[in-house]
Amino acid sequence: MILEPVVTGCVGVAIGAVLATLIRRRNREDAVPQQLEFAEADTRFEQLLRSITVGIITIDGRGRVESINAAASAIFDLGARRVLGRAIIEVVPSFDLDRRVREALAGHPSRGRISLSDNAGNRILSVATIPLDGTPGVLVIASDETRLDELERTRREFVTSVSHELRTPLSSINLMIETVLLDPHDDEARAIFLPQIKSEVDRMVQLVEDLLELARAESGKLRLRRENVDLASVAKNIVTTFEPRARQLGVQLQFASEAARIDGDPDRLAQVLVNLIENALRHTPTGGTVEVSVLPRNGAASLVVRDTGVGIPYNDLPHIFERFYVVDRSRTRDTAGTGLGLSIVKQIVEAHGGTIVAESEFGLGATFTGVFPLTRSLASSA
Repeated sequence: MILEPVVTGCVGVAIGAVLATLIRRRNREDAVPQQLEFAEADTRFEQLLRSITVGIITIDGRGRVESINAAASAIFDLGARRVLGRAIIEVVPSFDLDRRVREALAGHPSRGRISLSDNAGNRILSVATIPLDGTPGVLVIASDETRLDELERTRREFVTSVSHELRTPLSSINLMIETVLLDPHDDEARAIFLPQIKSEVDRMVQLVEDLLELARAESGKLRLRRENVDLASVAKNIVTTFEPRARQLGVQLQFASEAARIDGDPDRLAQVLVNLIENALRHTPTGGTVEVSVLPRNGAASLVVRDTGVGIPYNDLPHIFERFYVVDRSRTRDTAGTGLGLSIVKQIVEAHGGTIVAESEFGLGATFTGVFPLTRSLASSA
């Protein structure tokens, strides 16, 4: 039997060693001069099984578990249960795995993924079932690919989201440019469409910048220029810059603070405030209120942005800091958000050693609370 088409690399080498030992065990003639050699082989075999991170189970010709290593016990979440001598379906409640083992007993190897639900949750396992040479039995090799599956799903969702976010403005720009090109001397069309084209291009530039910022944050490469800074002072400056816009929207912007010094990057902290206040104004109707406060509490600096807007539906609340997650756009003032602002906020707050949570009752507004550790000397005195 050729192993390489089934598994390759280090796993293939390990399986080859295991198979060689198993075959050698079963084909022994118990010759006295070879007893020492077999003892040494058994020792190496046991060491290999204990150290390898791939799950390995050997099954005899009756479909019962003959041996299992620690990695397999962990992968299949077996704990301290007795498994030797039991049928594989009793040990691992998976009809898919049981079918693969029975096919391997009939001489048909296979490799693929199975889904397993157990105490560890829903998991994706990569499993290879290989008939043993020279003796009835099956070798099962397993590895947990749940994390890889999650990463692949995240990658697909990310590509889909970016494509969607870029396709809409690009289609709009293309249509407007075609309209202008139909009659280059139509000043009215130029006056209408060129500012809109500029706005859409600015939005795409902002999207790309947000993506780069988020990528840096998630990879741990977000650069912080830390200094002793008063979070209340940073917040006051940002609130002041938003006051004209709030008046234009008919929203009352309120600010309350006490000095709260933290070790942080003032530019990044300003970015947090800009995103939170923009988000609050976008979801607060005319006549509403947005309150911003910075207060030292229990050895930490608390930044709170509260609005009296439409609120966040209960089902959306757990996902509010996810990339590209946007609550129903029809409930906002505009569609300018990229769905990345709150994700960036979360990354920046956590990079400062803080936490942020969102609370909301649908129809009664939302509250975002960020908590930052105070400067060490102040925290000690508190």
